[in-house]
Amino acid sequence: MHETYSQILTSLEENLEFRSVKNFSKKDEKYVYFGEKRLLNLSSNNYLGFADNRRITEEFMKQTGGKYSFGSASARLLTGTLPVYNDLEHILAELYDKESALIFNSGYHANVGITSSLAQKGDVIFSDKLNHASIIDGMKLSNGKFFRYMHNDMQSLENLLKRERSNYNNAVIVTETVFSMDGDIADLKKIIELKQKYNCILVSDEAHAFGVFGQKGLGICEKLNLIDDIDLIIGTFGKAIGSMGAFAVGDKILIDFLINKARSFIFSTALPPINIAFTKWIIEKKLPYTYEKRQRLLTLSQKLGGSSHIIPLHTNDNEKTVKMCEILYKNGYFTLPIRKPTVPTPRIRLSLTTEISEQDLENLCSIIG
Repeated sequence: MHETYSQILTSLEENLEFRSVKNFSKKDEKYVYFGEKRLLNLSSNNYLGFADNRRITEEFMKQTGGKYSFGSASARLLTGTLPVYNDLEHILAELYDKESALIFNSGYHANVGITSSLAQKGDVIFSDKLNHASIIDGMKLSNGKFFRYMHNDMQSLENLLKRERSNYNNAVIVTETVFSMDGDIADLKKIIELKQKYNCILVSDEAHAFGVFGQKGLGICEKLNLIDDIDLIIGTFGKAIGSMGAFAVGDKILIDFLINKARSFIFSTALPPINIAFTKWIIEKKLPYTYEKRQRLLTLSQKLGGSSHIIPLHTNDNEKTVKMCEILYKNGYFTLPIRKPTVPTPRIRLSLTTEISEQDLENLCSIIG
């Protein structure tokens, strides 16, 4: 009965594409500990060093005491909404100057729920070819049609819009802003121009930009002063914020629609109240004071030739990728080989954080050449 699965796993192993869960003895905001070995963590989304930070955790717990429980025990639409949830959503809506906000349990929940529900029968989605798997899965679950334009290629997008837009009712353009595996940045200005020209809804996923870019840390949309031109902005709390969950902000009619139609929201137990409270506390009390740290992070990125804090080292060969990770491991750096089906071509993905020093990067560069 399991022969087919066994054959698939064997094939993955032969092609150096087999994955396994890594068990670490502990983590902090800069390092992971694998047994007794301490490794600089270059595979983390802990961009501001808030996660696994004992000082931050102790400060939060001291201020909140035993006020919040560790379980919601209900979906939001049943008994899973307490004042702290509404407070966080109100704060997010105010930050972006949007009418409403909605919390999801994760970035995956947000993208799957939003993309699958926005496109009804007779609607269409236009998606960047390298958008995250959660967006792709949402499109597959929708009742609409979808097309994928060449990565960050605005002519490819417009060609599809010219050919297909008039055949459908509502049209949605969806893009990441900082792409999760390449670290490059979407041409939001041109996408907005096309959205307006062809009467589309624009959904931008700021998962890797929220907390990093912009004066307030709201993402690429804030940095480029384009917040008003984007219909739905998505962000996550599990990366720069060091917590868990995600959100969408936009017009009330779109948020109300998601509350009623996004199955990943409707049918999920709400995140624990203490988690929501921690996210709210970080956004209110810590994020406003990170501007200089965030600028330093982007300066470090530029020294490695990146346009963001995510920097891919393309190897184009599984064996070379695995070997380079092993070399880095022996020299005290933790990286992971990124291979199919996550990306079309193998690479090492360097994910920088504010805790990394210039000396760390200089040592890294001397190793990778």
